[in-house]
Amino acid sequence: MRKKLVAMMLLACTVFTATACGNASDSASASESHSSTTGSALFTGELEKNVTIQVLENDTAISEGYFQELIDAFNEAYKDQGIQAVDANMDQYLDLANDGPYGYGPDVLYQANDVIMQYAEGKHILPLPAEDLDCYDQIPESAWEAYQTEVDGTTYTCGVPVNVQAPMLYYRKDLLPEDWETTWDEDSNGVPDMVESWSKMYEYSALRHTEDSSKYGYMKSLNDMYFSSGFLFSYGAYIFGENNTDPSDIGFAAGEAEKGAQVLSQLASVMNEDCIDDTITTNAYSKLGDGTYFATISTPDVYTTFLEELEKSYEEQGMTEDEAETLAEENLVMTSLPALPASGDLTDGTTETVDSMSMGGVNGYAISSYTEAPNACLEFVKFATSYDMIKTRAEMLGIAPAREDVAEEVGGTSKQIYENLDKGNIILMPSITEVSQIWTPGQTFFIDLAKDAYRPEAEKKYTDLASLKEGLTDMSNQIHEAITTLQ
Repeated sequence: MRKKLVAMMLLACTVFTATACGNASDSASASESHSSTTGSALFTGELEKNVTIQVLENDTAISEGYFQELIDAFNEAYKDQGIQAVDANMDQYLDLANDGPYGYGPDVLYQANDVIMQYAEGKHILPLPAEDLDCYDQIPESAWEAYQTEVDGTTYTCGVPVNVQAPMLYYRKDLLPEDWETTWDEDSNGVPDMVESWSKMYEYSALRHTEDSSKYGYMKSLNDMYFSSGFLFSYGAYIFGENNTDPSDIGFAAGEAEKGAQVLSQLASVMNEDCIDDTITTNAYSKLGDGTYFATISTPDVYTTFLEELEKSYEEQGMTEDEAETLAEENLVMTSLPALPASGDLTDGTTETVDSMSMGGVNGYAISSYTEAPNACLEFVKFATSYDMIKTRAEMLGIAPAREDVAEEVGGTSKQIYENLDKGNIILMPSITEVSQIWTPGQTFFIDLAKDAYRPEAEKKYTDLASLKEGLTDMSNQIHEAITTLQ
């Protein structure tokens, strides 16, 4: 009850500059009194005493032990100041907009940029003094932009980037053909062809299943809009116009997006019907671990989950724990996505390719507008985004750090992700509320596309590029209708 009362008082107070993240009409006084990346006036620098901060982290960080290590380190550092951080013990997908005003919600939350910025528009999170954070100069502008909104010429930052999320290819090195160096490395560069080319991945997937009907090559649920949309982007599609700020311009059918849809349909044909729903998304860890699947796509933050499943599989084969751990680290490979055929046809045998593009995001921390201890919360965010804690997070969870100094230190896939971000091959999710309307129509189309691979020939809906274009156009129209209805 006390939290609810305090929150209502804060929302009514004129010094509460979180209004800058809301309607422009409310922001005149805020823009007159703040600099380019203004934080709420509640951040006075004076730490609240004897407070407990409820922190909402993601499930992976909790299950892998990182979050406990983080709060233990923070609590030790701030025990003399009477500040303690604890697990909010809430679902990671908690709806702060509906629950926060009633006193149910975390003080600090870790979410993707599109989720956090929806909270920003509703004034449910505080604008932060970003330039005061020690990580400010280490995080690239593109990552900060994902958490920024501009009102009357003033930029407000409503979250602190922690890691860049983008799809990566996971595969088992020990499941490559024994003769891959002579038969699956045409350019003799020491990298298997099937992890450099989707056409070769398609070919190898078909071969592996032919040789053993219980085994598969590449496997992924196509109904996952986050992963599947990248195939469309690779051929000219986009989400919204004007750099993802104009929701009246929906671009999933733009360019030659139908070529990307054709590639997905061809890949579905060498999977099984599990690709239609969430089955592969759910079982990919164990199936890659036991060798049923050769490859899949997921994000860097779940690397440790794949690794643990592979270790478990090796131990079940009679290896010691140390042997299993060593072999798993050697054989589980996470790398950039393969190149796509420029033609959009995995079977045409041509060598002309285009880079694979993907939808990505930036996960980070935000502070609830309903907290009673904003300064203590900011201190926690500073601590959690420090060099040492981000490095620990990267080592324990396999994330791609948003901090450039940590990314340089850990190397590997972090460098690959930054290169793709710089090239424009990672399309960050829009930070506007309308993005919430793309998922259902998108999922509906991709489910239908996956089903088409298993329909009798006479019943197939997508028989050529023109019909795929029509399906994507219909999907875009449904998104437009959903956005219009929302408004």
